[in-house]
Amino acid sequence: MPPHPNISILLVDDKSENLLALEAILNPLGQTLVKASSGQEALRHLLHQDFALILLDVQMPGMDGFETATLIRQRSRSRSTPIIFLTAFDTDKVQIFRGYSLGAVDYLIKPFDPDILKSKVSVFVELHQKNIAIQQQAAQLAALNAQLTASEERFRLLSACSPIGIFLTDTTGCLTYTNPRCQELWNWSLDCESRSTGWLHRVYPDDRSWTSIEWTTALHTRQPFEGEFRFLLEDNREAWVHLRAAPLISEQRAFLGYVGTIEDITGRKQAEIQQAQLLQEQIARQEAEAANRLKDEFLMVLSHELRTPLSPILTWSQILQTRNPSADKMRQGLTTIERNAKLQLRLIEDILDVSRIIQGKLKLTRRPIGLIAVVKEALATVRFVAESKGIDLQLTIPKPDLNFQVDGDPARLQQVISNLLNNAIKFTPEGGRVEVQIDTVEEESQMDEGTNSTSGREKISLGTALARVTVTDTGKGISPTFLPYIFDRFRQADSSSTRPDPGLGLGLAIARHLVELHDGTIHAASPGEDRGATFTVRLPLLPELQRDDPQEQQVSVSVESFPTSTANLDGVSVLVVDDADDTREVLEMALKDLGATVTVAASADEALAAFKRQPPHILISDIGMPDRDGYDLIGQIRALDALSGGSIPAIALTGYAGDKDRQRAIAAGFQKHLSKPIDPQILAEVVTSLIEKCEVLSVEC
Repeated sequence: MPPHPNISILLVDDKSENLLALEAILNPLGQTLVKASSGQEALRHLLHQDFALILLDVQMPGMDGFETATLIRQRSRSRSTPIIFLTAFDTDKVQIFRGYSLGAVDYLIKPFDPDILKSKVSVFVELHQKNIAIQQQAAQLAALNAQLTASEERFRLLSACSPIGIFLTDTTGCLTYTNPRCQELWNWSLDCESRSTGWLHRVYPDDRSWTSIEWTTALHTRQPFEGEFRFLLEDNREAWVHLRAAPLISEQRAFLGYVGTIEDITGRKQAEIQQAQLLQEQIARQEAEAANRLKDEFLMVLSHELRTPLSPILTWSQILQTRNPSADKMRQGLTTIERNAKLQLRLIEDILDVSRIIQGKLKLTRRPIGLIAVVKEALATVRFVAESKGIDLQLTIPKPDLNFQVDGDPARLQQVISNLLNNAIKFTPEGGRVEVQIDTVEEESQMDEGTNSTSGREKISLGTALARVTVTDTGKGISPTFLPYIFDRFRQADSSSTRPDPGLGLGLAIARHLVELHDGTIHAASPGEDRGATFTVRLPLLPELQRDDPQEQQVSVSVESFPTSTANLDGVSVLVVDDADDTREVLEMALKDLGATVTVAASADEALAAFKRQPPHILISDIGMPDRDGYDLIGQIRALDALSGGSIPAIALTGYAGDKDRQRAIAAGFQKHLSKPIDPQILAEVVTSLIEKCEVLSVEC
């Protein structure tokens, strides 16, 4: 506490010696002693100064002590100042009463004991000092009350005028206060929200679970809470809110509850949703524009690629029909027609494969196979093209003693390797080199270090033993900007009308998908344009215990030769049904050349009539025909009994080449489904196989 202030004591006596005596007695108290020799002088001092105590002599000339006391009491500032009367004479009771009535607190008879005087004065000094301290404390308390009142008023105004809701909770999370904004916007009432669930029961049901967990966690750990979620209003409307809450901690570090704010952010959320929708629409529009652009480019390329082989086909057809060509010219023309027809067929097959991939209907027939034989088969199919460009085509097998057996579909894996080889040969200039290498590797990383590379889905785990097939060429290479898109459908580095390299840009996309179906990976790497490219296929090797005899898995075709058919249809009667005249004629000619007896029909009705006259050994029928299609025809034939030919083996030969078409044909009653165009040798082999299997000449199929 601060030291007691120095107070003033007024000494009034007409005798100077008495004043000196009083001063000597009271000086040890350490207070300010003011002397006055008359009542008038005492009053003059009281005009300018306040005193804690007045020692007033009664008998004084002019104005005695009582008169002076009377005037002192008339002033408001000195009305309560204690007065001790000093007198040398005994006073009667009347005088004493008069003195006390004027505010006297004591009488002392001269001569008085100095210790008694000092003791009594000390009491009044201490009392005055305590009064001063009380007044100071009262002033401080009044100031604090004023500050508190002002603070409460500010809080009231802030809470009442705040644009956001303000609330308080107790230590259990129940509301103890809500400002008018809370009550206005959310209709919060303490009677409702002070229950055990607090404000959580107002949260939208889909948001309530995670909000409740986070709020409960914050409450138990006494951590701040913040979240954005939806509220249910009284009319069941949704409103987005942003709620913040901070723990209230007292000066003694006691947890008192939470103070929080809640703000309506529905407008902002709606704007964000609209902005996101606009962004999505913009992205969708850009993607649609890009897709349309790619589609237009693809259709342009498709038109070019399909029409290009038609030109030599039609030209040579006209030459062979209108002129009398020599044997060499005839052979040259037919070879050209066949080559371009096969090119068109490959384009159509690629388009169908992509369609199957998009629909998820491309299936594999997997079994253990030797990868070396598959690669040699693919090399055989491209060797003629490579030789025509003077390209050195090499096959390297660093470990020829290994079987390189994988679990796969041999036809589809051959298609992968063929696509990579065709791509390499196409982009390699004359006199270049294309090398194929088969080896093994253990998967250690997902990318070849130091190369630009792109791959499909990664399915191979680290440490797996892999068969690796790499196709490396010395061609035009791949630019770094196009490399990430090398396996995309309908994407070409150059789709302009001046591009030097033909193709639809589907081969690599099909190869990637087929490799992924085999649980493998495919990578493309290139140092840059005009520096060649390398494509790497990795396939999981079969464990030793799962491998079959490698000799049994060798594909019958070598690198040097193509397959030849030994089918012989001597003595086999065939009924060919097709509404296209050219198709009927070419099939009739091809089958007769193989020794078959052929009957042709242009419709289902003609076929049924021919069938009733003489049932053939085998039926080959188109599907798409006017009036009644091939499904109706086979249905009527299967309705016949076995003796009438109801069990005859039947082949659907059609331009409908999809998986659904094949399944429908088999379900309708055909044993085989073949797509147009068909190699006559392959058709003959299928016919022979069906006849041998069904033994139709002696046993029902």
